[in-house]
Amino acid sequence: MKSIAVIGGGITGVTTAYALAKRGFAVTLFEKHRYAAMETSFANGGQLSASNAEVWTHWSTIVKGLKWMLKGDAPLLVNPKPSWHKLSWFAEFIGNIAHYRQNTIETARLAVAAREHLFAWADAESVDFDLKKQGILHIYRDKKGFDHAGEVSKLLAAGGLPRRPVTPAEMRAIEPTLAGSYYGGYFTESDATGDIHKFTVGLAAAIERLGVRCLYGQNVLSLRSDGKTASVTVGEADAPQTHRFDGLVVCAGVTSRDFATQLGDRVNIYPVKGYSITVNLRDAQSQQAAPTVSLLDDETKLVTSRLGLDRLRVAGTAEFNGCNKDIRADRIAPLVDWVHQCFPGVSTQQVVPWAGLRPMMPNMMPRVGRGRSANVFYNTGHGHLGWTLSAVTADMVAGVIVQACGAHAPAAGAPSVLQSQHC
Repeated sequence: MKSIAVIGGGITGVTTAYALAKRGFAVTLFEKHRYAAMETSFANGGQLSASNAEVWTHWSTIVKGLKWMLKGDAPLLVNPKPSWHKLSWFAEFIGNIAHYRQNTIETARLAVAAREHLFAWADAESVDFDLKKQGILHIYRDKKGFDHAGEVSKLLAAGGLPRRPVTPAEMRAIEPTLAGSYYGGYFTESDATGDIHKFTVGLAAAIERLGVRCLYGQNVLSLRSDGKTASVTVGEADAPQTHRFDGLVVCAGVTSRDFATQLGDRVNIYPVKGYSITVNLRDAQSQQAAPTVSLLDDETKLVTSRLGLDRLRVAGTAEFNGCNKDIRADRIAPLVDWVHQCFPGVSTQQVVPWAGLRPMMPNMMPRVGRGRSANVFYNTGHGHLGWTLSAVTADMVAGVIVQACGAHAPAAGAPSVLQSQHC
């Protein structure tokens, strides 16, 4: 049996620990917070959205970013203050525009496979996470947006995901509570939603039952590897403690870039802030007026998920502003205003704001697979699709580790390994 350290207790770290434990590895998970899923996996949009697989590496993203740069409430906001990290990231982003089509198709393929793993794991471990399998409806207010969605649908279909155009009348039949005037929409019946925090906490309990050693409240100071032994040093600078393992997997969100540098690798993750609000539906009228089908408004880049009877999650926007976790009022206000416009019967008297940093690679694809050292691996950089892709990339990296470590074959019933050109 091989010993593996997993760095990070968010959705990617916990799913990776699960996939490794099911394959018979001795796993230790390190997380800086006292509990799992306390940062980017705390309050995201909730969508398990293969239909949102379109990568952002498109010239239209650059045009919108420039247009919105000085508008505080814009869906995409870039702090104009330069830094080498930001400049190098955007240079690589532009260089990957040529791979827009290929990466969108590949992301859709991964997302379709991921949800089958995730649903199976939740069933096997009895994890309740407010799952709704009612599809996702993309809404468009003009012909330009609707026509672009038609082109995206062709790429999604190439990745194995069917979705269908719907008229405004069909949109109202799918989600009767939606107010406003629309040109049309696209509906993906196979998509779903759920509470990422509840799922991650539930699976974290499951991995402990499987024998994973979960070390919470651990400040990881450094990671090292000589190719045969990997070390994780934790604690405070004046009283460090070092743990040694046969290998390690970095699943540390936006801090993965710094850990990769310590290990001799380059993982050019940039922290892209997203915001959400959780609207507490405190009365029967709000509960009836809130949507049950998940929505994605492509114009405002906002998504919704109904979490149980009494919560509505609205999330979105992208802010390139470094490792800044401030919750800005001018970024939250458009989310509340959107609820008023689209669901006027919902009371926003009790709204809980949140912000998290998405770990985003410039090619919009997760970094999954080997590092420079033979016993170092990565499962990180999922950007805005960490929840959607987590289960399949965990399965992939576990399969790579099985091969690299020469460990025994997966036990009967263990998930299969999907190969990806991005590993």
